[in-house]
Amino acid sequence: MAHFLDTNILLYAISPHPAETAKRSVADALLNQDDGALSVQVLQEFYVQVTRPSRAGRLPHDLAVGLLRGWARFQVQETTMPVVEAALAIKAAHGFSYWDSAIIAAAQALGCRRLYSEDMRHGQVVAGVTIVNPFPVP
Repeated sequence: MAHFLDTNILLYAISPHPAETAKRSVADALLNQDDGALSVQVLQEFYVQVTRPSRAGRLPHDLAVGLLRGWARFQVQETTMPVVEAALAIKAAHGFSYWDSAIIAAAQALGCRRLYSEDMRHGQVVAGVTIVNPFPVP
């Protein structure tokens, strides 16, 4: 069964910051598994974050695109009307932001049981998807 990766996992995987070494290792381990899953939204968010002009250590366009193409080996959920409708229902039922709801809906659409993210409550189950914070909390 595939596991879904939120944008923050991709961002930590390329982080050059010494304070994020442990998170980078965890992110790399998740990305080195063959059963990962992403969404178009996650890929878009990653690209926008790593190429924005104000980002320290900003990636050049070609390098960012190369990473996106490499991660296309995973299942990638497109943004479809059923995913949008599911996201709206998740938002209404659970109070997440629309964007977090869309991540959960994409994971659900791909049949993922686990969603790795540090941005949502660890252990919460939403629409059959368990949110897992893979980073140990000190």
